[in-house]
Amino acid sequence: MKPKRYVPDLQEMAALCEANYLRLMRLVPHEEDERVFVIEGEGHSARIRLRVDEDHRYTSMLSISQEGLTPGWLQPVVMQVRLYHDANMAEVTGYQEQQRFDGRYQYPNAEMRLPDEKVQLNRFLAEWLEHCLRYGYAQPTITVLEGQITVR
Repeated sequence: MKPKRYVPDLQEMAALCEANYLRLMRLVPHEEDERVFVIEGEGHSARIRLRVDEDHRYTSMLSISQEGLTPGWLQPVVMQVRLYHDANMAEVTGYQEQQRFDGRYQYPNAEMRLPDEKVQLNRFLAEWLEHCLRYGYAQPTITVLEGQITVR
């Protein structure tokens, strides 16, 4: 018996991308190129770094990384996310040094990606951002300009 072929749910993907855009708009630095959040719990802490790599009128490219709370044998989380400002959507375009994800993969495949890899990555981003919004707090940014100190 041949397994059913995976069919992407475009409505789910669009809803994920729209919700991730709204979450990121609450977290993305507006005046700076980078923002760092701290998440603490039970004697551990992690830093989440959001960095704007490209900023254009209709799109922006973000790098998101986690520092700390990762065992030495596990690679820290690193993602690239493209923001589409005209469509109010955000999409994972890179994860752990892997780029470009198709909407569907045959399984098995050479990269051993799941049939719904792209949706899974965007779901992971949604859960991760929700956790940042719920439990994280931004570290203050200190700027010294012409002898005057500003804390944001």
